[in-house]
Amino acid sequence: MADIIETALRSFITENFLFGDDSRAIAGSDSLIQNDLMDSTGILELVAFLEDHFGISVADEDIMPENLDSIDRITAYVTRRQEEQVSRVA
Repeated sequence: MADIIETALRSFITENFLFGDDSRAIAGSDSLIQNDLMDSTGILELVAFLEDHFGISVADEDIMPENLDSIDRITAYVTRRQEEQVSRVA
């Protein structure tokens, strides 16, 4: 499942923040903020994408670099949120 999340994230980032330029390699641990790929508006766009695409709810207090500053961190965050939602239903 993490591979599916990462692939969708990379596609979203390429289309929305790199304007379709897939020649720029982004390591999973690269900071999207420090590398000027995403600003505060971009974070809001990312949150909307995560909620719409992955069916999760991103709480205001979760909008922090520890959760949303790299592909690896975002993937881990989405995975955790999805697992939490499954736990609540079960």
